[in-house]
Amino acid sequence: MANELTLQELEDFSREFNADPTSQVVARAAKRSGVLEASYNDAVSHRLTHVFSTELDTDNVTNQLQSGRCWLFATLNVLRHHFGKEYKAKNFTFSQAYNFFWDKVERANNFYNYVLENADKPLDDREVKAYFDFAGHDGGQWHMAISLVEKYGVVPTYAMPETANTNNTAALAEALAQKEKKDALVLRKLVQAGDLEAAQKARKKFLSEVYRMTAIAVGEPPKKFDLEYRDDDKKYHLEKNLTPVEFYNKYFKDVDLSDYVVLTNAPDHEYNKLFALPSEDNVQGKYPIKLLNVPMEFLTSAAIAQLKDGEAVWFGNDVGKQKENKTGFLATDLYKLDDLFGVDLTMTKKERLETGMGEVSHAMTLVGVDEDNGDVRQWKVENSWGEKVAKKGYYVMSQDWFEEYVYEVVVHKKYLTSEQQKLAEGPAQQLPAWDSLA
Repeated sequence: MANELTLQELEDFSREFNADPTSQVVARAAKRSGVLEASYNDAVSHRLTHVFSTELDTDNVTNQLQSGRCWLFATLNVLRHHFGKEYKAKNFTFSQAYNFFWDKVERANNFYNYVLENADKPLDDREVKAYFDFAGHDGGQWHMAISLVEKYGVVPTYAMPETANTNNTAALAEALAQKEKKDALVLRKLVQAGDLEAAQKARKKFLSEVYRMTAIAVGEPPKKFDLEYRDDDKKYHLEKNLTPVEFYNKYFKDVDLSDYVVLTNAPDHEYNKLFALPSEDNVQGKYPIKLLNVPMEFLTSAAIAQLKDGEAVWFGNDVGKQKENKTGFLATDLYKLDDLFGVDLTMTKKERLETGMGEVSHAMTLVGVDEDNGDVRQWKVENSWGEKVAKKGYYVMSQDWFEEYVYEVVVHKKYLTSEQQKLAEGPAQQLPAWDSLA
């Protein structure tokens, strides 16, 4: 039943608003400074500090600038902290541009594969539309990043520096999306006409063009480079003529990326179950995206255990909620919007996922935690927005925020229960491209 909004109802709303003597005072404050500043809760600063009982030895932060590469930055931050600890070079950094290049080409290949396999479905099919929307996209997941690392290796930042188009990816993303969607129409027609040989030839031609576009915008990746750095003790190191894969295999020989599991907390899905997101896989033949859904306490305990063993933790979160960039605070009561508006805005984590109010919008790195007699007080968070945001690039996150707005943590399987380890190695239920975890 559709209800018309009547003039009498509008008059009633106005009368109710003006009957409250505080409404005009609150309105003036909100209009002057914005609803966030007007509702800011400075009491948060009384309990959140920048001191942690467990803290990794980190220093400089990276900066993704105007790009959606947080998932890649967070993964390479985990690896660089491992490198820094192992080789006493905590400020050594890896090139995000290098792996970004390969992601563009690999992602196009997966898109074309999907188009070829599903050419019989109509363009307005829900799944087809979801895949088309992902063309040229920057966003990603942990498994996408480690697939790129294992296949292509890594290089130091100086071997493939950032460019204008990696620092601001919008124009390249739009160009690639337009090209790939245009190509998809050609591939669909060839398959529908039964000319599979021509479709495969066209696919290869299209991929070569994607490679050229990405090379023009980002630069072609180096095939070899010289590893050169000074460690924290100022000792000089030089190793010549390394390929990116040789570098990764030699300097990360004790790291097996297949041992890491993405624990997710999605209360709108069944717990103790492994899910897959094939719609976001980027490298054919490498790691499929898998998420083991468990209650929140397991994300907390596993992340703490990994930090105490001296290893950073990749985590996916909804960073736009209850965040303040000047102080670097992440707390559920940072903005008292309920008090400002005089309404109840409370939603459970499950309700936010079900309605689209909650999502994994960002990836960052846990590098510290503060406990008090077993109770978690706060976490130290390394972001990839440069040192001018928060406290030199680091946030302080309350445990309440962790429980409400963190959806994924990546931990070694040794921190899981035996039952969880078995689940993580078993079959996964595939989720559709429009799922709340996608």
